[in-house]
Amino acid sequence: MSIHAPPTILTFSASDPTGAGGVLADALTCASMGCHAACAITAVAVQDSTRNEDALLIDDEWLDDQARAVLQDMPVSAIKVGAVGSSDNAQAIAEILSDYPELPVVFDPLPAVRAGSSGSQEQTDAELMTVLRELIVPQTTVLTLSLEQARRWLALAADDEAPEDWDAGRCAHELLEWGAQYVLITSAETVGQLIVNRLYGPEQSVQNESIEHVDLRFRGAGDTLSAAIAALLAQGIEVGDAVREANEFLAQALAGGFRLGMGDAMPDRLFWAGDDGSEEPAADETTDDSDADEPGASGSDERADDGTSGPSRA
Repeated sequence: MSIHAPPTILTFSASDPTGAGGVLADALTCASMGCHAACAITAVAVQDSTRNEDALLIDDEWLDDQARAVLQDMPVSAIKVGAVGSSDNAQAIAEILSDYPELPVVFDPLPAVRAGSSGSQEQTDAELMTVLRELIVPQTTVLTLSLEQARRWLALAADDEAPEDWDAGRCAHELLEWGAQYVLITSAETVGQLIVNRLYGPEQSVQNESIEHVDLRFRGAGDTLSAAIAALLAQGIEVGDAVREANEFLAQALAGGFRLGMGDAMPDRLFWAGDDGSEEPAADETTDDSDADEPGASGSDERADDGTSGPSRA
């Protein structure tokens, strides 16, 4: 047995059979950043690279048992929360977070996992958002979401104001009021070919990170960014430096992105393991006929640039 064990990240998210997002993306990113990922599954999706067909939501007691089995056995150093699946699951996760307040938490509130067509989508989203806002966001170290998603979240919570035109600063101010220590707004601004991701923190601090635009739609870019941040926080890196290094890792992963199916491309989280003498094949032509749910999607979120030759914490 090795004397040195890598830091362990506990990640809550769905199982994506394509490997582009969810716990598989988290695990690969954490491994690339020098950490071990333990995973608590919130839902099992039926999807390919073009669409999400259905999902089986995991019972909240099963989710709680998964997570506590890990926490009671392994020295977890950070927690990452992705797709929670349901309000019941959100409550279960919140209780776990409250039992381990010393652990940094990165929350990447992905779109709701759909299980069939029961109930009103708008009502379900609003109910889930309320639980996330009241129970998980106040326990979050870094909340990561795109400007578009931040506006959507705030619109669900708004009574008489319409945040569709709010800029990143105003959205972040509102989200910080919800209790998050830091808010990372991706695609906060576009400057030429650069997509600016902006970190807002205590005392009105602002940190800008940029990624060069890539004309591809990605699935799993948000998972990559948030998991990388969690891995760096687990290693004792300060929030600002962790966000900077994670942004650089994402840039390189998107630069080497590839398409295996007929739909979205996925980041290459093992870009650093390629042959130095060979040139990465370019991904296929741009697609623009479906919504991208993660940073890195053409026209909505983060893109790649060249950066350095390997991950910051491989």
